[in-house]
Amino acid sequence: MSVIAEENVRGTGGSVFKEISADNDEDNQPTEIESLCMNCYQNGMTRILLTKIPFFKEVIISSFTCPNCSWSNTEIQSAGRIQDQGIAYTLKVKSKQDMNREVVKADSATTRIPELDFEIPPYTQKGSLSTIEGLIDRAVEGLEQDQQLRNATAPEVAVKIDEFIDKLKNLKEGGFTLVIDDPSGNSFVENPFAPQKDEALSVSHYKRTPQQDAQLGIKAEDEEEKPSNDIDCMRNEVLTFNTNCPECNAPASTNMKLVQIPHFKEVIIMATNCDDCGHRTNEVKSGGATEELGTKITLHLTDVSDMSRDLLKSETCSILIPELEFELGMAAVGGKFTTLEGLLKDIKDLIMAGEMDVHIVLDDPAGNSYLQNVYAPDPDPEMTTEKYTRTFEQNEDLGLNDMKTEGYQE
Repeated sequence: MSVIAEENVRGTGGSVFKEISADNDEDNQPTEIESLCMNCYQNGMTRILLTKIPFFKEVIISSFTCPNCSWSNTEIQSAGRIQDQGIAYTLKVKSKQDMNREVVKADSATTRIPELDFEIPPYTQKGSLSTIEGLIDRAVEGLEQDQQLRNATAPEVAVKIDEFIDKLKNLKEGGFTLVIDDPSGNSFVENPFAPQKDEALSVSHYKRTPQQDAQLGIKAEDEEEKPSNDIDCMRNEVLTFNTNCPECNAPASTNMKLVQIPHFKEVIIMATNCDDCGHRTNEVKSGGATEELGTKITLHLTDVSDMSRDLLKSETCSILIPELEFELGMAAVGGKFTTLEGLLKDIKDLIMAGEMDVHIVLDDPAGNSYLQNVYAPDPDPEMTTEKYTRTFEQNEDLGLNDMKTEGYQE
């Protein structure tokens, strides 16, 4: 079926993946192919539909029906590749309305309902496009199909399975947790509030284990892991390490991430949250060395929208607003990655009211501060950036005068 789908893609101009819809769209009709029934070995009909699920991705839905023996089969496949990370959805099903949420379950996904200690292992069912109610109905059908034989051979087991089936059917009223864990990253649970956040649904991504990679056929299970570069690791994921809260000294965790700022450089963002006292701190440090020249950025504030410009203030940067005779020394505030509004929250009302025509000056002798150019890559008519040679005093403040960079091994 994958080969057939590829042939259809090659033979059609434009995108063949249309968004899934209940409307009768003539351009989004399934392709019908006569094929062999694997149950009675007579000819049946396979229908293939290339479609796109909103806020997810393109998928291939195939359905087979046999008019001779009435056997049918439905399957869904991702039209893309295996994702770089696995994905896990945890949904609190609270009402009957939640049962109508759309679900894409890849064949590599594990489905769990913790309240019933119920699990559908990976590769025991083919991929499906359904609803939460449909997933439960499919599980019930799977348990019921051999009940007649169990009643004859193991009646006690059959009674227990009937009791469990009743518990599954009662789930349609809501009040349970659904977990779908897919190492391929190609499963999906609908968020009916998208693009807003769904408070009942949590989504997490994770790095696959070597065993999961082997099951997906990505690489051999015994293949040795290549040592990763520490810098590449920081670029691709958030690093967490243990520390102590600066306020109450209780154990806390600090998250660290290396971020590339467009038209500037890489910076390190660190955030600490304390669960005991609720204290939060965030700090930004340059990801590179001290620049050869200092940087002085002057922006003329002409519109309220200027307050939303991204801004990186390093710990060596001072701030000046000449019209207000306002100056903030470089040691007063630590490094921050924020907006102009965030930095000037104490005086933003005065500036945003338009009562004064002001400039903001970021003067960083280390050259590691940044103010967003909203016209990039073109010059910003309201902003100037100057590179200057540091004074002896500035080099002294940065500890550069006593730093020996040449012949230090002699």
